[in-house]
Amino acid sequence: MIGKPNIFLIGPMGSGKTAVGRQLARMLGVPFHDSDAEVERRAGVDIPYIFEQEGEAGFRQREIEAIEALTRLEPVVMATGGGAILRIENRDVLKARGTVVYLETSLAQQLHRVGSGRGRPLLRDGDTADRLRTLRAQREPIYRELADHVVHTDHRRVLRVAGQIMRDICGREVPPSPEDET
Repeated sequence: MIGKPNIFLIGPMGSGKTAVGRQLARMLGVPFHDSDAEVERRAGVDIPYIFEQEGEAGFRQREIEAIEALTRLEPVVMATGGGAILRIENRDVLKARGTVVYLETSLAQQLHRVGSGRGRPLLRDGDTADRLRTLRAQREPIYRELADHVVHTDHRRVLRVAGQIMRDICGREVPPSPEDET
């Protein structure tokens, strides 16, 4: 890879961070990690249970610890949780230890991808669209400020998005496959 050896994907829930991250890691031949999965692995329980028992503050502290550890791995592709960027500690290590890519998506695409929001603690209460709008208003400026690159994911297949990241960051072309077009 050119530049920093790590690539960190940020963006709202439903933007494709995990799927794109897995594909990108395969293409680069490096390990992939998901910070939410690491929080669950370390805790031995799922994120909704952590929220239920410890609240968002407890989850965010666990998230800081997971991101601190995962960002020390080199080389790595890592997907973060949508709210990971809310904590300055996370923003600092993401920026210092890798290239940050914001996977941007529209509210309509987010709604399509997250569905009812079941299993997503921040979408449990109230109207899903209203809640996503509120989260977007709070987080969008931070995503943009933190990002080294912005990649739009609406109506794009995972391979196409990962390929754009490869071109943008690594200067490597990935030939599109026929099924890549939507």
